Amino acid sequence: MVKHLIFCCAILGLITMPGNAQRNGWKQLFNGKNLDGWEHVGPGGDKVVDGMIETYGGMGLLWYTGQKFGNYQIRVVYKMRDKNDNSGVFIRIPIKPREAWMPVYYGYEVQIDNDPGNESKEYHSTGCIYSISKALAYPGKGSGQWNTMIITLDGPHTLVSVNGVKVTDYTEGQPAPPRKFNFEPYRGPRPNEGYIGLQNHSNNDIVFFKEVAVRPLK
Repeated sequence: MVKHLIFCCAILGLITMPGNAQRNGWKQLFNGKNLDGWEHVGPGGDKVVDGMIETYGGMGLLWYTGQKFGNYQIRVVYKMRDKNDNSGVFIRIPIKPREAWMPVYYGYEVQIDNDPGNESKEYHSTGCIYSISKALAYPGKGSGQWNTMIITLDGPHTLVSVNGVKVTDYTEGQPAPPRKFNFEPYRGPRPNEGYIGLQNHSNNDIVFFKEVAVRPLK
């Protein structure tokens, strides 16, 4: 009877475990209910709707306050409301953000934007380090389809895959094109560890995030 009860409790625990919360070493930073552990800076904001973070307005940043991340993997599952919408996952932010532009200039943005319009696609599209690294592929999906982005921070080395396809393989010190626009990041080294965040770009760019998870590199 006792063994049967323990077995039932174990099965119940597996059934009620949220998503991939602790599976394979992943730790969820978004609990699916509220934005505890996160803080927003800049215009616009984020709201939790049906277990997802929904962006609105902008340009602002929702950043995770719990710790800096280095020698970690970050998994972000997101979708665009429309055929194409603009957002980004920020990494290597050196200090706690107090406004939205410091992370743009001094961190890195892993871009979410399948069609950057007047900006060159090879340096400004989904999975690039925005205006720094050249895209190796264009696997991003729009129009309400889910995407999985995995960012690996291995010392000064940054790898990004989108939907299982490698898009960025960049190491600090590698050449980057000259800065063209005043909204692009300043060139120069970034720290091996930093804060992370999610961008809300504008009312015309609505992106939903259902998972933000991390795990340390082995």
